Amino acid sequence: MKLFVHNISKKFKDLKAVDDVNIEFTPGIWGFLGPNGAGKTTLMRMMVGNMKPSKGKIMLDGVSIDELGDAYLDKIGYLPQQFGYDKNQSVEDFLNYIGALKGIDKKLRNERIGELLNQFNLSEVRQKNIDKLSGGMKRRVGICQAMLNNPEILIVDEPTAGLDIEERRKFRQYLAKISKEKIVILSTHIVSDIEFIANYLVLMEKGKVIAAGESHSLIGTLGGNVFETIVEENDVVRLENEYRIMNFRNEGGGRVTIRYVADTPLADSKVVSPSLNDFYLSKVKEV
Repeated sequence: MKLFVHNISKKFKDLKAVDDVNIEFTPGIWGFLGPNGAGKTTLMRMMVGNMKPSKGKIMLDGVSIDELGDAYLDKIGYLPQQFGYDKNQSVEDFLNYIGALKGIDKKLRNERIGELLNQFNLSEVRQKNIDKLSGGMKRRVGICQAMLNNPEILIVDEPTAGLDIEERRKFRQYLAKISKEKIVILSTHIVSDIEFIANYLVLMEKGKVIAAGESHSLIGTLGGNVFETIVEENDVVRLENEYRIMNFRNEGGGRVTIRYVADTPLADSKVVSPSLNDFYLSKVKEV
């Protein structure tokens, strides 16, 4: 299965939100990273058919999604940053409603709802109105509705918003489990959401893709160029103008450990293994 985004652009008046993007998605977990306003959400909305591109086309296995129509939508699961619901609907009623809209047989629908509520620890609140749930529980209900039709392509915008640490861990574990034969696309500006589970990365800035490929290969391009050293706190401002500093750690006594990317290191620096955070910050400037 291949989902091909071909020369896609989206323009709103004088703003080009997505600018000539080309990506070929294959099964696995794809992490979309970029600052707010990078064009991630706009691109995802075009990929799920909620918005038409100004230029270009999106194809599944060589056929335009416009030509596929409902057959394409049947393969999609989508969780936007905010999903709509009737505040008087219970969790179970909402999921039944969404399942019916997706054309899922009632018997299968009830089975899937039960499985997902159990998977995401929502069984005890199945009769509770969604409006009465915590932010994290609402997000989990949104994940359930996206997974109802057991989609071949799952697209999730800011997946862990509102989830606590344990919920985030379980969700990442779930995605890793289902991604072997599915295309899973996660859009986020939180590096830790995808650091250990993304097989592929797409970095966006100002509507353009500035890097894309296998995670380990992209991160590996920084090998031998990421360093740590201890400096005087008073020197940090000056060093920020000379080096791309990724992180700081206060050591006390007016001294700070800095982690930075450079071709030529400072004296007494040690080479460290590059991380996704290092790669992201080295490429994206507006963060």
